[in-house]
Amino acid sequence: MDIANRFATPTVFRLLRLEYGVALMIMLGIFIAHLDEVRWGPAIILFAYIDVLGYIPSLFARLKSGTIERGKIHYLLYNFMHSFVTQAAVVGLWTAVYGFEWALLVVPMHLCGDRAIFGNFIKSFHVPFEPRQLPTFTEFERQVFDAAPPRPLTVGSP
Repeated sequence: MDIANRFATPTVFRLLRLEYGVALMIMLGIFIAHLDEVRWGPAIILFAYIDVLGYIPSLFARLKSGTIERGKIHYLLYNFMHSFVTQAAVVGLWTAVYGFEWALLVVPMHLCGDRAIFGNFIKSFHVPFEPRQLPTFTEFERQVFDAAPPRPLTVGSP
């Protein structure tokens, strides 16, 4: 995966999830070390509001409509609420207004957990909201990843 080829092999995707898992474990260790200093009301609210605003509306829409397709608003809500940029602003604003507290650690823990445990990253409008492999992607993987790796260029080779 690079800037020109924005896809990942299954191994690269597992490694990416592992990196978020390591970050989650580090934060969880810090959180547990300060468990007696955590205010549980804010911790629960801060952990839950990301999905309450970013995922639950899509879940209700799916249950109501009976279809798996989602409108762009659901992608936008999910991506906005599950963005480290958005959540950094929330944590920064909270810290400016109320001061730092250990409950804030649940925000990056939520995002890292989604990425590490569930493999959920920012969602593209071009794929189903609820992950399922598209036939064209199955064919793409077969053509790219089952092919022989490219030969390395050597000095003097065309």
